[in-house]
Amino acid sequence: MVAKRIIPCLDVKDGQTVKGIRFQGLRSVGDAVELGAKYAADGADELVYLDISASQEGRRTFTALVSAISARIDIPFTVGGGIGSLADAARLLEAGADKVSVNSAALRDPSLIDAIASHFGSQFVVVAIDAKTVDGRWMATTHGGSRPTDRELFEWAKEAQERGAGEILFTSMDHDGTKKGYPCETFARLCDSLSIPVIASGGAGSAEDIAAVLTDGKADAALAASIFHYGETTIRQLKDDLASRGIPVRILPQYGNA
Repeated sequence: MVAKRIIPCLDVKDGQTVKGIRFQGLRSVGDAVELGAKYAADGADELVYLDISASQEGRRTFTALVSAISARIDIPFTVGGGIGSLADAARLLEAGADKVSVNSAALRDPSLIDAIASHFGSQFVVVAIDAKTVDGRWMATTHGGSRPTDRELFEWAKEAQERGAGEILFTSMDHDGTKKGYPCETFARLCDSLSIPVIASGGAGSAEDIAAVLTDGKADAALAASIFHYGETTIRQLKDDLASRGIPVRILPQYGNA
């Protein structure tokens, strides 16, 4: 059975990992390279770094940071934020990222997915979808859930897959930051409709929440930030808990399990 992945997410501004609520009230929670190295040593399967800088100078700083991360960390990592062209993706992949994540730019121009997948391969492309319920339908949004679009979650994810996406990262904006669990029925429906992996995001408050989305929700991986950044649990503790529930996870050998 394929192991489920645990993926810490690090929002980055000016080289520092920051945390807030929908990018408001940001405060530093540590150096982006050092925190990533800590999570890798603790058993993270992958990392996601999101550049939330608004300026071109911030983008250049992030590119240099990606090179530093690549030199230090030996697990796969995905980068996203502000990727609007093939050239943007190429710059970050050439700096050492293993995958790029596209969101708003792909909604504006879906051919961006085709371009990156054709040039680099589907395994390099993650399409992030931030969706919320509107009149009973899950609709994709941009700008932290504040701007609606006319794209429905399931049809947009299917199109992204057909255009060459290698993974879908779905964040429920209705649940993000609530720490009250994921919409598992929605995740299960999404996973059943696709042949590529789905990463679950939005709502993680406990190991039980993550276990639920990896089983009932059928997600291939769970993304989380606050519970790791603020020491509510460690990746080692989380994986031990998941393993005790019979969920297949990769446990580092030095922790006594193969």
